[in-house]
Amino acid sequence: MNLYFLVEGRSTEKKVYPKFISHFIGEDLKKVTEFDEITNNNYFLLSGNGYPRILSSVLKNSILDINSQNNYKYLVICIDADDNSFEERKIEVDKYLKEFKDDNVELIDSCEIILIVQNRCIETWFLGNEKVYKSNPQSSILKEYQNHFNVKDKDPELMETYSEFDTHANFHFAYLREMLLERNVRYSKNHPRDVAEPHYLDNLALRCKEKGHLESFQKFLDFCLTVKAQL
Repeated sequence: MNLYFLVEGRSTEKKVYPKFISHFIGEDLKKVTEFDEITNNNYFLLSGNGYPRILSSVLKNSILDINSQNNYKYLVICIDADDNSFEERKIEVDKYLKEFKDDNVELIDSCEIILIVQNRCIETWFLGNEKVYKSNPQSSILKEYQNHFNVKDKDPELMETYSEFDTHANFHFAYLREMLLERNVRYSKNHPRDVAEPHYLDNLALRCKEKGHLESFQKFLDFCLTVKAQL
């Protein structure tokens, strides 16, 4: 079984998704560097270099890649919801797929599309680690963010943006950066560091199980379990 992962981010997702896959699916699924190197139980991961390019152009080329191999079981599209809902993102993806079909580009029947919508963004998922959260931070900025929305008690996916930020994603990124800095961990898009390590991921999964939070992350976990059972 082979999987094709198309992720939105230019840097973070390219670094953390291989760790997600290794931890939640297992080492039996091996990464290849080129889409045509797959044999059995491999995955290929490609960045769409941001939104909307991932949908407007890269997705079409990915479908052509998959069709040329006829050996992929899943095309996994990972995008941010940001200020939209899962339903709105799905409608958008379906719109592009219809446009591609009108151009005679359609995914072969043997490959299934799995849509993972990171609600609101991948940093939202990382905000779910309760053990990292510091209830009495020194940072005045973090205190302001906590007063606005306490991500330890409330589901990070439900957090609205803050007045000085133009999007949910920008605010969630800033919140995570401040939360980790309080633990002397420097987070950036290019250097996500600890957030994809096993201990961190286990705490996110536990948050889903115990509180029912991070619904979009739970959907990704469910998919990983499905793949793991099929290997």
